[in-house]
Amino acid sequence: MERESVRFVSGDAECAAWYYPGSNGGCVVMAGGFGVTKEPGTDLFAPRFQRAGFGVLAFDYRRFGESGGSPRQVARVGEQLVDWQAAISYAGSVPGVERVAVWAFSLSGGYIFPIAARNPQLAAAIAQTPNADGPAASRNAARHQKPLAMLRFAGRASADALGSLIGRPPLLVPLVGPPGTVALLTTPDSLQTDEALNPGNKYSDWIQAVAARSALRITAYRPGRAASRVKIPLLVVVADQDQTALAQPSIDAAAQTPGAELLRVPGGHYAPFLEQHDVVVEAEIAFLTKHLVATDRQPT
Repeated sequence: MERESVRFVSGDAECAAWYYPGSNGGCVVMAGGFGVTKEPGTDLFAPRFQRAGFGVLAFDYRRFGESGGSPRQVARVGEQLVDWQAAISYAGSVPGVERVAVWAFSLSGGYIFPIAARNPQLAAAIAQTPNADGPAASRNAARHQKPLAMLRFAGRASADALGSLIGRPPLLVPLVGPPGTVALLTTPDSLQTDEALNPGNKYSDWIQAVAARSALRITAYRPGRAASRVKIPLLVVVADQDQTALAQPSIDAAAQTPGAELLRVPGGHYAPFLEQHDVVVEAEIAFLTKHLVATDRQPT
């Protein structure tokens, strides 16, 4: 695996990224899920894409990982969409890159719908187990949480939001925890986060927490509504037993996208990182080859 550390400007900060050089003129821009930095979020897929000939730009959002921006661990949907635009522009400026695609999972996978709709110059897009409907996912998540813990979470999120108005440091909550704890997610498959993304604590520097205020926006966010405006090739990967992002809203979004391809696999939210990894990555490479590689470069 060959990769180099690069940085690009987005808004009032710089985003850190890994760039994997490719050989076929295609480049895949990638980011991790909600609160997930580039290494645990993309390391399992990016080298496979590179070995297939694609360049990869895997980046951290502002305020997370190695990127700049403060306060830290604060996720803002609008800012992160701007970071995507900056990453796409940077990838397109790299010498030798002729076509650009985007790839993401979970909440970031949901971003793929509006990003693809706003960027008709992209060659392709992959939304892997995307959170296409925040209200639906939030209602389902509430089924796997205890009422007192939900009240405590809501109180912390409100206090964090109010504290931000007077410059107080963020009040953090864990990304994942068992039911009854104050955590962003307590769904059964979310408890596989470490197994899927951080086995053996491989990424010990990854802060698995976000500002509680960050949850206030995503619970109402419905990026799947942009699906009908997507005109570029789109692959939606769905795990049928997904209890974190939910399968049906993504299936519906794919059905609303002209010409979209839908890949359904058994398992929970992290099936593409675990038991279904080979099936999913091979399908994604085939899709990228079809749409990013010029006809005269495609393998015979």
